[in-house]
Amino acid sequence: MSGSVVWVVSPKETSRSSGFSQFAGVKRRWWRSSSAGWSCARSASTARRSVSASLVVTPPRSSEALVYDVVLRQAALVGEARRKRAVEAVEAPPAPLRGDLLDAAYERCGEVCAEYAKTFYLGTMLMTPERRKAIWAIYVWCRRTDELVDGPNASHITPTALDRWSNRLEDLFAGRPYDMYDAALSDTVSNFPVDMQPFKDMIEGMRMDLRKSRYKNFDELYLYCYYVAGTVGLMSVPVMGIAPDSKASAESVYSAALALGIANQLTNILRDVGEDSRRGRVYLPQDELAHAGLSDDDVFEGRVTDKWRTFMKGQITRARMFFDEAEKGIYELNSASRWPVLASLLLYRQILDAIEANDYNNFTKRAYVGKAKKLASLPIAYAKAVIVGPSRFAGTL
Repeated sequence: MSGSVVWVVSPKETSRSSGFSQFAGVKRRWWRSSSAGWSCARSASTARRSVSASLVVTPPRSSEALVYDVVLRQAALVGEARRKRAVEAVEAPPAPLRGDLLDAAYERCGEVCAEYAKTFYLGTMLMTPERRKAIWAIYVWCRRTDELVDGPNASHITPTALDRWSNRLEDLFAGRPYDMYDAALSDTVSNFPVDMQPFKDMIEGMRMDLRKSRYKNFDELYLYCYYVAGTVGLMSVPVMGIAPDSKASAESVYSAALALGIANQLTNILRDVGEDSRRGRVYLPQDELAHAGLSDDDVFEGRVTDKWRTFMKGQITRARMFFDEAEKGIYELNSASRWPVLASLLLYRQILDAIEANDYNNFTKRAYVGKAKKLASLPIAYAKAVIVGPSRFAGTL
């Protein structure tokens, strides 16, 4: 189940197994392998130490640590853009379409957003025209990518087809689009410091969907959530913009954007347990199911038991932790982007409330947020977006 979402919309332990501190200390974990080829002239004791060191297996890096490398890269790009904006404008590839044709390409992207993501589309109307169009272009690319494995032709999609899509992405970034939708995104990446890596990582998430239907622990699931949803937060921040008066580091804002993508995808997973099980998929950490005394059979049978309720409470708690982390970063965004993103977070977070209201029956009952609650969330989001504002203190969130 892939879930393409822009940072403002989406197109699974009581405590996280790998820790929630990837935005603080854990993010800097790094293990170095032992050096090879030491001189034979070293002392015997040194040689013994060398042999012992060579027998030590270097622990694999966690998914959070691997993903954080991408976060750092995105944050560095924003910093470079601030310092070299004029140079980048000269070096950017020429727009593949200009004038009316380019406007038409963006308008068509907007029409797709309006058709498939109505609430999200309304939120983008609060942004400046330039940001609005760019977010539309990103949304459409993400939706098209998601459709490769979840759309009507998904059964015919092969890894080779995804390779071709990846090559097409590289052409798009080089200013060689294939169609009008590509042209809109090609223009967007030439105007904003958007990096290709999150886009390529989303395609990797589609590959994962083709070959994988189980996740043995949360570390594996976290990586999947990053690929299919966290990536979009990283794509969107350069367009949303960081408030000029924010003292928070770009790194921390990108981390919060990543957290929102993870939160949204975890929410999708918890909402769609029944739907996914009917497709033979279980997007829940296998070790946590076992620890709760549950198995895939319980999921496929769709029985709401006390064990299931306890398990779901833990999963919902974790998703809310990600939402809480994400909310901190929203206040650091440009003022024109803050309200729609915050409104989306408040609305999506209420899906978790709906699962609880359904007595944790996400097998046969669809958790959704009614129109009245959606409307009530908008003024709340606006008030918070205006009143809180960006941090006045330097450093992380």
